[in-house]
Amino acid sequence: MDAVRVALLREVLAGTEWIQATRRFAGSLRASVAPHGGGLLLVGSAEYEPWHLAAHLDDEAAWSGLPELSPTLVRHRVPLGVPAHLSVGLGRLETARRGETLLVVAPDAPGPCLLERVHDARRNGATVLALDAGDRDLGTLAHDALTVPGPAVSTEGAVAGAADLDLDTVQHLVSAAAGENSLPAPRRHRRFRDRLSRLADQLTAPPPPRW
Repeated sequence: MDAVRVALLREVLAGTEWIQATRRFAGSLRASVAPHGGGLLLVGSAEYEPWHLAAHLDDEAAWSGLPELSPTLVRHRVPLGVPAHLSVGLGRLETARRGETLLVVAPDAPGPCLLERVHDARRNGATVLALDAGDRDLGTLAHDALTVPGPAVSTEGAVAGAADLDLDTVQHLVSAAAGENSLPAPRRHRRFRDRLSRLADQLTAPPPPRW
């Protein structure tokens, strides 16, 4: 979803609490991966890999001049022969330490294996954030959480008075908000016309092959 569609989506959601909620959560994410931090780890459930969020955060990191937003995607299953940056398994969570941030994205139950690794990361001092359907155990471990309830999930703890959104859409709002209100990238002192031209190029260009 490009910047124009995000802007249109925000207009549609005006009057709901999603805009405030996603910006608040994005603020927690941005603060936790400040330059003094040790990096951002992104993990999904066994059945869901947050590929799109990884790609969008990577784009926001480049656009906003916040390299700390570029995540390391942690995978439950690592196929043979994939590039190094896509070869990080769950064992990485065992080494998560103070200063690092772990963002868990889970539209379904995270499962005991993942919960155990998240518990280890938090115990070792990592900041844990959760974007999920309201799992109670994951919510207990998270320092901050944003709940996107599924059709069979209780709305307790979810965004009040909000339109029904799926997790993918909320991820777009969070990633876009995470790159806002930040300093421009070094050596990129562009005039407003130049920035518009660059945005137009980005909207028409094919997605990068990184992910």
